[in-house]
Formats: sequence, structure tokens, C-alpha cells
Amino acid sequence: MIIDPAFYLGIDFGTSGARAVVMDAHEQQLAETRYTFGNNRDRTATWRIALFSLIRDFPTELRNQIRGIAIDGTSSTVLLCDRAGNPLDQPLLYNDDRGQAVLPTLQRIAPPDHPVLSATSSLAKLLWWQQQSHFSAARYLLHQADWLAYLLHGQLGVSDYHNSLKLGYDVVHFCYPDWLTRLAIADLLPSVRVPGEAIAPILPSVGEELGLPPDCQVCAGTTDSIAAFLASGAQVPGDAVTSLGSTLVLKLLSHIPVENAHFGIYSHRLGDRWLVGGASNTGGAVLQQFFTVEQLQYLSQQIPTHQESALNYYPLLKPGERFPINDPQLQPRLQPRPSNAVTFLHGLLESMARIEAEGYAQLQALGATPLSCIYTAGGGAANTAWSQIRARQLGVTFRQAASGDAAYGAALLAFRGC
Repeated sequence: MIIDPAFYLGIDFGTSGARAVVMDAHEQQLAETRYTFGNNRDRTATWRIALFSLIRDFPTELRNQIRGIAIDGTSSTVLLCDRAGNPLDQPLLYNDDRGQAVLPTLQRIAPPDHPVLSATSSLAKLLWWQQQSHFSAARYLLHQADWLAYLLHGQLGVSDYHNSLKLGYDVVHFCYPDWLTRLAIADLLPSVRVPGEAIAPILPSVGEELGLPPDCQVCAGTTDSIAAFLASGAQVPGDAVTSLGSTLVLKLLSHIPVENAHFGIYSHRLGDRWLVGGASNTGGAVLQQFFTVEQLQYLSQQIPTHQESALNYYPLLKPGERFPINDPQLQPRLQPRPSNAVTFLHGLLESMARIEAEGYAQLQALGATPLSCIYTAGGGAANTAWSQIRARQLGVTFRQAASGDAAYGAALLAFRGC
């Protein structure tokens, strides 16, 4: 008997573009597609076009066998929609801090140290929208991943507990807390599913347009950073992923959750475990201020990585740090600057490794499971010298991430959920 193959589609929406990956039931990536957003000011129109283009660009023989789809989006990127699912305004992106205006109100409502107590949280944005003239037409608050999935399955008002954490959802008790449900905006809150849980089959019209089978299930999604964690291969408490991108993002899998608003630390539920995270403002953006990509590659090869640099920097683009030090006035420390470029780069990489080590020490001091292994993702993961310096500073096992592609992590979510 011939058994039809089953494939799974993961889609990652980032800040400048989107990617999609199809994998098989053996978790092998089969194909990928990409879409760059461009400069269209109508973001939701761009997202819709990108979503359908990404799927349509896969070969027909792959699309015909897709059994599950999951989408990740940038955390706290939200849309305010009417009863038909049409956005009433342009989305507020993950880093939009206009919620600063309602923080005093939010601080009176939410418990101390709660993840919503940030100017960029989903709930802060919703409270800001509540003060705008068009709010009376609003019926749904949706995250980026929620709205994109709605375009495929047609079910409005459905989210997942990763995206909904910064909306106030209680991931311990699987409900919205009383302090939130008493607010006037409670009717706009989405119902919340387990990430990866099947929500509904593809809309017949959409399935026909995109060449997807009628039994293809659209699953609850996740955030881009959690999808990247899933893609890494980290899976047991003590495993961590360091994302070496423009900034330095640490995520440690723990038996218990850790919350500390002072340092911007919060925990996402992953089944019966917890993903504890913190982010430093140091990272690759500082390196790019001084070196081109080609210079970084060439100079890194000359660094004596077995020797510790005597330079003690705190590399930042501008004043301000939250983790592992909380000081909004912390000044960048980039002096003395030696004339030798290799020595300077060595000092920068060594200092960033120290900050990473201090970050994991901070997570453990607050109660997270002790660090045992680090998987590395992001552009900086390819820098061998940096990896060697980090391994010396942290003293734990280092592994290359199985995949650095969040779309692959979303595909895994669809596979495991369906």
C-alpha cells in the first residue's frame, strides 16, 4: 500500500521580510521561500501578499501534501480589527513604545513584575488604542501571527499563549486573570490556544487558490524568538540559546519560571517547562559601527582566542542597559581604543562574552535551572573566534544550532501539533 507523504509548513514573519519552510515527517527541511517587504506603508496589505506569495512559490507537489501550517510573528506586534477582521489602523510594531502614555494606568492595574508592564507590551498598546477615536469600531485585538493565520482558517479572535503573554494571559493557570477581565477592553481579548494546536482546516477558497489539501490544518502560532529556540535543537532544562544578532538575547530552558521586571526577565511556557529570557543591548550592531563584515572575518582569524583580553569594555551603541545590568543611563565603555584593530576587536568580543556570562549567571541567581549547554544562533554564530572566546568565558558545552531559521521552528510546531 502506498502512503501519501505528509509535509508541514512553517512561516516566519520578521521586521523586513518573511520566510517559509516545508519539512517532512522526519523533520527534514525540503524547501524554503522568501519575501522582502519593501517600502509599502500599508503593512497589512504587504503581509497578506507576502503570506500568499510564500505559499504559492513552493512546488505544486509539496503544496498538495501539506498537512499542517504554523506561523510565527514578532512579539507584541498587534492589530486592532473590526468584526469582519479588517484592521482599523496600521499595526503597532513590536518596538512601538507609544504605550508609555498609559504605563501609569497599567502599573495601577497589573501586578508588580508582570510582563505587561512595558511601554511596548500588547496590553499597553491596546490601552493606548482605547483612547483613540476609532476604537468604538474595534472587536478584536490580534497579534501579527493571529491575523495571518485568520487569513488562512477564517476563525477570528484566536491566539496562542506565547503571543498572549504580554497581553496579560496567565500561562500558569491557562486563563486571563481577574484584574484583566474586569477591564472594559476584555471583550476584545482573543481566546488562547496551546502553540501548535490545530485551530481549523484551511478555508476551502484559500486552499483551492493555494493548492493546499482540504484537510490541511492551520495551527496556533508562536513568536519569532520562540520559533528560533525550537529550531535550535535545545530541548532539556539547562539548555540555552544565545542569539548573536544586533543585540544579545539569552533564552534558558528551566524547570521553573523566573519573572523580574527590573531586569526585563520573563518566562514563556513550553509544555511543562519554562523558557526564561533576557536581552542585552550589546551585540553585533556595535561591531558593525567599527568594522565591515569582511573586516570582521579577516581580523577575527588573527585573534589569540586562548588568551583573555586585558580590555574591559561595555559595548553599547548608545547609553542605557537593562540586562544583566539595569541602568538606563549606563554609558558605552569603549576606551582605551588600541591602534591595533585585532586587539580592539578581541577586546570587544571578550567583553560581550563576559556580558553573556553575567546574563546567564543572573538568570540562575534568580532561580532558573543551571546552565549546561549553549546553542548559538544569529549572524554572530558563524564567527569561530567569538565562539571560542565565549566557550572559555562560560565554561559549558557549546553546540551549533540545528537550524537558525525561525520558519523551521514554526514547521516543527505544526508537525508536533498536528
